[in-house]
Amino acid sequence: QVQLLESGGGLVQAGDSLRLSCAASGRTFSTYPMGWFRQAPGKEREFVALISWSGGSTYYADSVKGRFTVSRDNAKNTVYLQMNSLKPEDTAVYYCAAGRPYGNTRYGAYDYWGQGTQVTVSS
Repeated sequence: QVQLLESGGGLVQAGDSLRLSCAASGRTFSTYPMGWFRQAPGKEREFVALISWSGGSTYYADSVKGRFTVSRDNAKNTVYLQMNSLKPEDTAVYYCAAGRPYGNTRYGAYDYWGQGTQVTVSS
């Protein structure tokens, strides 16, 4: 069992940066690949980034590649999403999720979800 809690969202201007955190409880966190997803109003939840259990492999959606960086600290049971050069189209609720195996970009493949944190980017 893994419980997840996101934080770090907020209201920023285009071009600004934010770092989201996802704190996990449960002794098995370090064995789970982790994903970040987002959902804008009226849209389906979409994949943003994922990271392997060790942190050695990452993968990004084309829309955020080069701007967002996913990382994790298993000693702290936390995964991060550093978001730079934010754009208004990045506005969404951001969710972290845990699921196996590594490599899934479909939200239905993930077993555990946080409650989400709102990111709003103004132009």
